[in-house]
Amino acid sequence: MMVSNNSALFSSDCSTFNLGAVKVAVSYLFFIMFPVALLLNGVAAWVSFHLRSTTTFIVYLKNLVAADLLMTMTLPAIAASMLPEAAVELRVFACRYSYVIFYCCLYTSIALMGLISLDRFFKIVRPWGKMLGQNMAFSLVMSTLVWVVLFGFTVIPTIILTDQDPVNITDDFCMSLKSPAGLTLHKYVVLSMEILFWLVSILIVFCYICITLKVLQSYRNSGSNNSHGKKKTKLRVFLILLVFFMCFVPLHVMRIPFTLYEILGIDGCAQMWVIVHKLVLWVSTTNACLDPLLYIYLCREYRDKLVDMMKARGICVGLYSGKRAETSQ
Repeated sequence: MMVSNNSALFSSDCSTFNLGAVKVAVSYLFFIMFPVALLLNGVAAWVSFHLRSTTTFIVYLKNLVAADLLMTMTLPAIAASMLPEAAVELRVFACRYSYVIFYCCLYTSIALMGLISLDRFFKIVRPWGKMLGQNMAFSLVMSTLVWVVLFGFTVIPTIILTDQDPVNITDDFCMSLKSPAGLTLHKYVVLSMEILFWLVSILIVFCYICITLKVLQSYRNSGSNNSHGKKKTKLRVFLILLVFFMCFVPLHVMRIPFTLYEILGIDGCAQMWVIVHKLVLWVSTTNACLDPLLYIYLCREYRDKLVDMMKARGICVGLYSGKRAETSQ
């Protein structure tokens, strides 16, 4: 499920980078992110657990919270495995389990964000009638399908086929643990997930452009001159797209040349791509911190429940008291 750090995959006729120092720096970034992500997603899980699944949006939101929380739990092992003094057993554990589950949760989040965008499209652009996408059963089936497909067809086979004894401690350590069948599976999984990401990206852009145009058209048709409402709609869409593309695009742009190498044998600089991969992987992980903040902004039910639960425990919520802002669901 993971992108290989295999130095043998690329030609090494380029400037030497201090790869060890970069790995240590990035591992510290992961360590720093872990408590922040754990706190935010712990609160998100706490709130979503108390929300009734009365809408398709809430169903998707709960699954997204679960994916982000599970991804957060893999961060300590991933961070520790990057350190130069990491034990071989820890690196094997990270390669076989932590990285694989991390990437599965990452793509589960991406798929669910696509479903949330589609759900909002149906509710705002096509609100009339009973569309299939507006059905609660549909949301439950699609959420379950995402987990079953990603875990059943990528995580479990990858774990099973990462069964070789470690033969070295170089940058191709994870790939050296894979059997021949595991290496083949890895190539197809990487290519499939790359395609999934770009398809979801197209879907999200399409849905939110349509949503923005629909809302602005409603303002015009009603004769409203609510410039504040228009700005708020544009800002909401901008933030969603900004978070999605800021977190995920760097990783997937970086993976294009890597995937081309695996399929077509195109060469590149090994150490440069290892460094770039570590950095953009961390950037992608920031999504686990940003999603819980988006829930507050996008979902009124989530925000109201959070405020009520904080008030019940005597936590200051002056920032929100008396202001239950209007939001599209």
